[in-house]
Amino acid sequence: MTWPPAAHIDPDTLVYAVGDVHGRSDLLLRLHRMILEDAESRTQRRRYIVFLGDYLDRGPDSAGVIDFLTRTAGADDGFERIFLMGNHDACAIDFLEGRDDGLWWINRLGGAQTLLSYNVAPGTGTGRQLRHAMPEHHRAFLHSLKLHQVIDGVLFVHAGIRPGVALHDQDPEDLLWIREEFLDSPVDHGWLVVHGHTISWDGPDIRANRIGIDTGAVITDVLTALVLSRGDARFLRTP
Repeated sequence: MTWPPAAHIDPDTLVYAVGDVHGRSDLLLRLHRMILEDAESRTQRRRYIVFLGDYLDRGPDSAGVIDFLTRTAGADDGFERIFLMGNHDACAIDFLEGRDDGLWWINRLGGAQTLLSYNVAPGTGTGRQLRHAMPEHHRAFLHSLKLHQVIDGVLFVHAGIRPGVALHDQDPEDLLWIREEFLDSPVDHGWLVVHGHTISWDGPDIRANRIGIDTGAVITDVLTALVLSRGDARFLRTP
């Protein structure tokens, strides 16, 4: 592939895409500072920070992650922040809204850690307790999350897309959950696709048609941001 993928980004655009946070507020704050410091010497006027979803679960401070993101969402620092939905976030919403009993989310996806971060112990009536414990602006944030975002020639999405299907016809389940059908496909999707969801243990997964930046932060302590501008594509990672 051509690296950096310069043709995908307009000259006046600067994008930082942030991978799966999973309750690691400590790494998120550190990476956010790195992004702001990196941007100080940049001249582009259209500036974005795109968060690829999965803010919740597994790590110790999901509540702190959401609190930080809601506090910085409207920051007057020249960035437009875009927040995408991950599959873990979708499961939490279903539980909050009573559409799911939450057993799989709590026991298999790390939802128990999210509950504990809001001082809610898993058990009978947990959904009601979480609705009471979670601040309204946290719930509003979760409901505001987008499924995808296109900036210039780049598509940002949590998990990926189903190859050969137009963006407006994509199943939301695929955007949140897809793996092999997308990961193994060599086809040109029409955009460079930047995604998280599937952990790449050896660092970002760079392919001709996609870049995966979930580096397993909750386990590895490495939270990754992809930096994209015309003539430059590189990564910031928490040490």
